[in-house]
Amino acid sequence: MHILLQLLVTLFLVNPAPVTEKPVEPETIKWYTWEEAYELSQETPKKVFVDLYTNWCGWCKKMDKTTFTDPDVVKYLNENFYPVKFNAEQKEAIVFNDQEFQFVNAGRRGVHQLAYALLDGRMGYPAFVLLDETFARIMISPGYKQSPQLMKELAFAKEEKYKTMSWEDYQKAE
Repeated sequence: MHILLQLLVTLFLVNPAPVTEKPVEPETIKWYTWEEAYELSQETPKKVFVDLYTNWCGWCKKMDKTTFTDPDVVKYLNENFYPVKFNAEQKEAIVFNDQEFQFVNAGRRGVHQLAYALLDGRMGYPAFVLLDETFARIMISPGYKQSPQLMKELAFAKEEKYKTMSWEDYQKAE
């Protein structure tokens, strides 16, 4: 009996049961609502990145699957910005700076007044708006972006290059 026990212990130590590890989940962007980003910025000021999208926008969905899953983009956005996912056709009202912004029926679909204000009425999706820590607009960025393009725009805002040069001059300088 003693030999059998010793044999079992030896077999277990030599060939332990395989340990199944959980696959590592890729890091994702922590998206906030407009209200959450505003509240957080009151405690810990950061710049804000607003992704204006619609449910029917194919290029928006492509960005979600490509650019917004790039590990460099994910890390940079999470560390340096409050990323906001904003449906430009959402029906819920938003109160910001003592003003209520609502959904307005217009055309075939309609638009949220805050999205309209952020984009200066130039409605096209996807579109991005970079805001400083006080929610003042740094820049509007229309259209689909691959990771390198978006990273350049994020750096322009994060490094506050907009205070000394235009986006056009920054692009030429890089």
